[in-house]
Amino acid sequence: MTQVKLVTGIYTPGSTHMVGDGFPVRNIFPSHNLTEEISPFLLLDYAGPASFPPTEQPRGVGEHPHRGFETVTIVYQGKVAHRDSAGNGGIIGPGDVQWMTAASGVVHEELHEQAWAKGGGTLQMIQLWVNLPKSLKMGQPRYQTVLNEDIPQFNLGGQGGVIRVIAGEYEGLKGPAKTFTPVHLYDLRLEAGHRTELSLPVGYNTGLFVLSGGLVLNGSDKVGEAEMALWDPQGTKVNLEATEEARVLVLSGEPILEPVARMGPFVMNTEEELVEAVNDYRAGRMGHLD
Repeated sequence: MTQVKLVTGIYTPGSTHMVGDGFPVRNIFPSHNLTEEISPFLLLDYAGPASFPPTEQPRGVGEHPHRGFETVTIVYQGKVAHRDSAGNGGIIGPGDVQWMTAASGVVHEELHEQAWAKGGGTLQMIQLWVNLPKSLKMGQPRYQTVLNEDIPQFNLGGQGGVIRVIAGEYEGLKGPAKTFTPVHLYDLRLEAGHRTELSLPVGYNTGLFVLSGGLVLNGSDKVGEAEMALWDPQGTKVNLEATEEARVLVLSGEPILEPVARMGPFVMNTEEELVEAVNDYRAGRMGHLD
């Protein structure tokens, strides 16, 4: 029997701040102390849309470390360049995704891509942090560039809605991003007035973030720009109606039922492991950028 997932909360940005000098973000979590309710996801920052004037010196975030989780960057407007101490690098633009598994530790930088920075323009992107279970936190780092043309998509009941499957699967379509933690990540575009029904796994923590536009969920709950709706893990269906043209990110994942200890760029299971991470970074054991 089909059971509708109930909306358990609507969340507005809990903080607004600059990350480095290139990413003006609105944070949805962990600002609202959502940990167990949104596990395995740890952080959602919405950067922009923001206009940047031309510059010869690309803005962004310089060398910094991570350990114990994955960073996922989804670009909607603009271009971002990445490089890290494991020798990985890449440039992502509109529709592209970068999936970096920090695991035991990497040092990286994220900057506006040089040619794009010289011309200036509008930047719009999302960064998610996805937790890793204890058994994988000290594994080998990994890096994936997922290009727009490699992300499968199909119409949601005609021409009024499109879903892109970045990770996991939907209705038999498999996303190209490889994940350690079971995760479904969908990018939706809905025209004003379009209605659709999404199927989502029972038992997974699931949120819906609206980048732009507005939706009515299950016929009653309204969610607008830069807001996130959180659903009850039980149930299998959600009903969406776009009150205006909307761009939406749906994140759904299997909870990691382990303690979470976090300090800045490190997410581990205990305070002792955080101290070890800081010491390893300071000693150069996570590497450095040239």
